[in-house]
Amino acid sequence: MRITGGKLKGKIIKCPDGIIRPAMDRMRESVFAILGDLTGKSWLDMFSGSGTIAIEAVSRGATEVQLCEKDKIKVKTIFENVSVTEKELGVKIGCHFMAVELFLKRCKNTFDYIFFDPPFPYKYRKDLISLVDKNNLLNKDGTVLIHYPEEDSLPDKIGNLVLVDKRIYGRSIVNFYKKEVSE
Repeated sequence: MRITGGKLKGKIIKCPDGIIRPAMDRMRESVFAILGDLTGKSWLDMFSGSGTIAIEAVSRGATEVQLCEKDKIKVKTIFENVSVTEKELGVKIGCHFMAVELFLKRCKNTFDYIFFDPPFPYKYRKDLISLVDKNNLLNKDGTVLIHYPEEDSLPDKIGNLVLVDKRIYGRSIVNFYKKEVSE
């Protein structure tokens, strides 16, 4: 895997052992192009796998970045990938190794961007977005992104979060949710 843009563009990222379905380069590049400049933004990478999405966010300017992964097999590789990034750019990536659902329930921070990339068989995507809304983890103008397979679906509204964009990449879909604007 490689970083597709920003200060670390082209950097190779190690892939951990175990089951992993890394986000395609084309999809990552497109999603980050849609989001634009992340300078000074906060980012939460959920179901992190190798840490590539978090590293991509730092490469593109995000300064407060955290990731969460529960698979202990991936810890060593995530630390290796993150430590190289920290040395090169001086941005610390907070690493949490626990179930994403537990992290969301305990988290006290808010974020500009929250990216979910659960395993494709995962059946509780809507619940993840509901937890973000219920625990008020998204900043006022923030965005929740969730990657899922085309055979599944998500509603246009989950709590106070509404679908504002949907992108299709082969059999993968990425939904973008924002807080509903009240009149």
